[in-house]
Amino acid sequence: MAFPITRNRRLRSSGALRSLVRETHLSVDDFIYPLFVTHGTGVKEEISSMPGVYHLSLDLLRQEVAAVVESGVKAVLLFGVPDSKDAVGSSAYDPNGIVQQATRAIKEWAPQLLVVADTCLCQFTDHGHCGMIHHDTHTGNAFIDNDSSLELLVKTAVSQAQAGADIIAPSNMMDGFVGAIREGLDAAGYDMVPIMSYSVKYASAFYGPFREAAHSTPQFGDRKTYQMDPANAREALREAEADIIEGADFLMVKPALAYMDVIRMLKETFDLPVAAYNVSAEYSMVKAAAANGWIDERAVVLETLTGMKRAGADLIITYHALDAARWLRGEA
Repeated sequence: MAFPITRNRRLRSSGALRSLVRETHLSVDDFIYPLFVTHGTGVKEEISSMPGVYHLSLDLLRQEVAAVVESGVKAVLLFGVPDSKDAVGSSAYDPNGIVQQATRAIKEWAPQLLVVADTCLCQFTDHGHCGMIHHDTHTGNAFIDNDSSLELLVKTAVSQAQAGADIIAPSNMMDGFVGAIREGLDAAGYDMVPIMSYSVKYASAFYGPFREAAHSTPQFGDRKTYQMDPANAREALREAEADIIEGADFLMVKPALAYMDVIRMLKETFDLPVAAYNVSAEYSMVKAAAANGWIDERAVVLETLTGMKRAGADLIITYHALDAARWLRGEA
């Protein structure tokens, strides 16, 4: 029936009624909180382009972990900032590497908190790329060698699992990376450790602040030969399907905000949990606008995260996690 018999506003007339018919529910259980850990003691260094996000040494990481547990957030995503780098990113798979140390510490302090280990080489290589560099003897040009990179990524994943990581999250976008890591984990006895694959990771301009945070800016070129073209959507389905065949347990879309359509495509096409990464520039833009008084930070953050959930995200990796958890509890 048409107006005036049908009045859609009837179901919006009060807060209680709006809550009763709400279709999408955002929860603290949806969030994964990224952390940047580094060597040293007494280090709590704010990242200039990401207000409220810090490099933390292990001694001060414990306070942050306690805050995460108190907030009700169930998982953290660990990124390491090493004290030395080399061409093969050896500190990524060092049993005493910073991520491995942080993982062991967190599992001791808060056994119930899930540790998701980012599995990549870019923070640990002196060239800043996610794989091994080879040089074409004919042209002299450098390129990222896919297959030799897989061996080191497997070593990294296994070392992270040995340290106690609950979930391995490979973000390198090498072809075959999920299959190689699954085989490596299984062979090492970690067949029950799931893989949260960065299945659909775009070569995005939204990563700028993160590269300051992780000290991972490429020293030459860019990552467009292995990360996806932002113009492509159907390719995302091919990437995700390949990861499922290779043994992925979760799929991820990164970034989230400009790729809501891709989140929806994955949700409708596949039956694995879908994670959305609310990346650094998405966070920093909100922080900058709020600092200038241009927006209501709380309202914008909760609306944005709800939009990601509505698009189909089962999990949201976000630097807003602790604030959002507090706001969902009704606190200021």
